[in-house]
Amino acid sequence: MKFPRKPRVPTTVLGLALHGSRLDGVLVKRSNGSMQVLKTFSATLTLSPLTGDAELVGREIRNHLEQAGIRERRCVVSLPLSWALTLPTEIPEMSDDDMPSFLEIEAERGFPYGLESLMVGRSTFRAPSGKRFATQVAVPRNQLDQLERALKAAQLRTVNISLGIAALQDPLKDSSNGVLALVIGEGSVDLQITCAGGIAVMRSLDNVFESESSPSRLSTELLVREIKITLGQLPAEFRDAVTRIRVFGRGETARRFQYEAVGRLDAMGMKVELVEAYAGNEFAKSLPSNVEVSPAFSVAARCITGVAPLMDFLPPKVSAFQQFTTRFASKKLGWIGAAAAALVLLVGGAFAVQQYKLSKLRDHWTTMSPQVRELEDMQALIRRFRPWFDSSFRNLTLLRKVTEAFPEDGVVTAKTLEIRDISAVSCSGVASDNQSLLRMLEQLRASKDVRDLKVDNIRGKTPLQFTFNFHWGEGGGDGN
Repeated sequence: MKFPRKPRVPTTVLGLALHGSRLDGVLVKRSNGSMQVLKTFSATLTLSPLTGDAELVGREIRNHLEQAGIRERRCVVSLPLSWALTLPTEIPEMSDDDMPSFLEIEAERGFPYGLESLMVGRSTFRAPSGKRFATQVAVPRNQLDQLERALKAAQLRTVNISLGIAALQDPLKDSSNGVLALVIGEGSVDLQITCAGGIAVMRSLDNVFESESSPSRLSTELLVREIKITLGQLPAEFRDAVTRIRVFGRGETARRFQYEAVGRLDAMGMKVELVEAYAGNEFAKSLPSNVEVSPAFSVAARCITGVAPLMDFLPPKVSAFQQFTTRFASKKLGWIGAAAAALVLLVGGAFAVQQYKLSKLRDHWTTMSPQVRELEDMQALIRRFRPWFDSSFRNLTLLRKVTEAFPEDGVVTAKTLEIRDISAVSCSGVASDNQSLLRMLEQLRASKDVRDLKVDNIRGKTPLQFTFNFHWGEGGGDGN
C-alpha cells in the first residue's frame, strides 16, 4: 500500500505581500537551523493585480524582481484583508462531523456569491463558556485566478496564498490570546482579534485616513473609534479578554499612532505595543537580529519551516493524471451516451405500439363520458375561484422592469428577489460601488408602477451589499 508523500519543504522561497498598489518582497533561505534574508525589495505597481492585464502585470513584477537580482521561482503570497469577505458564525451544539456541513450552509447564506466562485477558509474556536464560534473568510476565485495568471506571467510558481495579518499574529499561539493586531498599510488598516486559539474578528478599515491631505494621512481618532466599535460588537466574554493591541511596522505612521493613541487606549484598559522586530522564538529557526517585521517575511518564514498557513486560498490544481482520466472517462461517456440513445429509441417504439393498441379502446369512450363531464365541471369551478390567476402576466412584467433597471455590464447584480402578496417586492444584491447602485435605483424609481422604493441596508465598501424594497402596482412613481 502506497501512502501519499508529504510535500517537500523548500529551503529557499520568495515572500510577496500585496497592499494597495504596493508590492513588498523578501527572499529567505533556511540553512543549518537558521534563516537568512538574501534579498528584499519594495515597489509601487502601476497596474492593478486585480484589474490590469495579467501579462502586463506579470511583466512589471518580473522587471522589479530582476532589478532586485531575485531569480527564485517559488513564491508565497500574502493578501490584504481588503481582498477578503468575512462571516462570523456561532455554532450550535452538534457533532464535529456535522459542523463542516453546517458552516457550508451558513457560508452559502451569508456570502454574496455562491461557494463555487469562492475560496473559503475557516478558524474555529471555543469560548470559555463552552460555546463554539467560527470566522469564515472567503476570497473570490476570479481575483485569485487573475493573481495566479499574473504571477505565472512573472515566471513564478505559487506555493500558497494566505492572509498576511494571520501570519504576523498566529491565533494558534498562546501568546495571541486576547490580542488586537493592526497592520497599517497603504490607504487601509487590517484589524484582527484573536481569542481562545481562533480568529474572532477580521476587518479591513479604509475609512480611517484623512482624504483631505495628500498623501492620505492616518487619523488616530478615526482608528481608535473603529477599535471601540469592533470591541463593542464582540460577545462580552471575548471583549473582556482583549487587553493588548499590537501594531506591526517600522514606519513613521505606526510610531505616530502609538504615540497619539496610547493615552486613550490606556483609559480603555488596553496596552499598545509597537512590533518592529520578531521575537527570538517566533519561528522554529533562529532569525537575524535586523529582520524587519512584514507580512512578506512571515509567510516566507512559515513556508521554509514547514508551518502551513492557517488559511490557504490557493485554488486546487488538476494533476496530469486527473486530466488523463478525465479524457478517458469522456470516451466511455460517449459509448454510454450512444447506448442510452439506442435504449430511448427502443422505449419510444414500445410506446408507439402501445398507442396503436390504445386507439382500439376508443369504442369505450361512451362509458367514460359521465366522468369527463364531472371533471370539466370541477375545472370550471377551479378557474372561477382561483385567486392567483391573472392574464396580465403581472409577475413577469415586474421581473422585466427590475431586470431592465440593472446595468448590463454587471457592476450591480441581484442575489435574491422576493414577491409577497403580489405587490410587495424585496431585493438584495451586490454593487461594485455606491454610484452604480444609486443609478440603478434612480432608473427603477422612474417606472410608473414602482412606489415607495426604500433602501433597507447597505454594507461594505467595494463590493457593497444592499437590500431594498418597493410596492408594485399601477399608479405614480416613488415620490421621494
